[in-house]
Amino acid sequence: MNAQLPLLLRWPAQQRFETFVAGNNGAALALLHDAATTTAAPWVFAAGPVGSGKTHLLLAACAAATAAGRNAQYLSLATLGDRDESIPRASAASADAIRTLGGSDLLALDDVGAIAGDAAAEHALFDLYNRCKVENSTLLFSATAVPASIGIALPDLVSRLSACAQVRLTPLDDAARRVWLRERAGARGLTLDDSVLDWLFAHHARDLSSLADLLERMDRAALAAQRRVTVPFLRAMLESGEGKPNRG
Repeated sequence: MNAQLPLLLRWPAQQRFETFVAGNNGAALALLHDAATTTAAPWVFAAGPVGSGKTHLLLAACAAATAAGRNAQYLSLATLGDRDESIPRASAASADAIRTLGGSDLLALDDVGAIAGDAAAEHALFDLYNRCKVENSTLLFSATAVPASIGIALPDLVSRLSACAQVRLTPLDDAARRVWLRERAGARGLTLDDSVLDWLFAHHARDLSSLADLLERMDRAALAAQRRVTVPFLRAMLESGEGKPNRG
């Protein structure tokens, strides 16, 4: 169960509201910021495809809540063990893990659709929702679609989730990602020309989290080699694993 415990306090430094590139998601960012820092703000359900920034925003909300003196918890429901419904133990473990949550000022639940069809887990989330209302906690949710479209079978849970403020997140397009990456690189003293960006976007994951990690690697490798970033340099770095953090 250790891997399933909610992430507490040590929020990733790169996942903050100020580092989120809003694009068309400014209204969502504002709602989540208010929910993180204001006790009277409405609960929020954020829906969007993979790469739209759901996890970034939920972790940013937890970090902002902590900075404001509130207790915060985060948990991805996709981490709750084996989702095979034919294994009762897996369903019971997921429900038990959800029931252990609570007691914090802010609770952010990512990947809500992961428990769809698991009756025990759905009922546990329904009970948690009601308990947090009584405790005056703030709940934030995320999923790939709105509550009625993620396969939740328990009608009362769908109703509760739908009562939250609903926000839809849209990913940045590649043009905006290129601008973001070039600006972030420039702040580090790195110049990324069009040929580097063309190669990078053709051969590497384009979600912002992956790009941010790669930028850190490029910065370390370029500094160590005292070289500018070119396509051959970048290809060699990725093939060799250069610039990866030392885990020892």
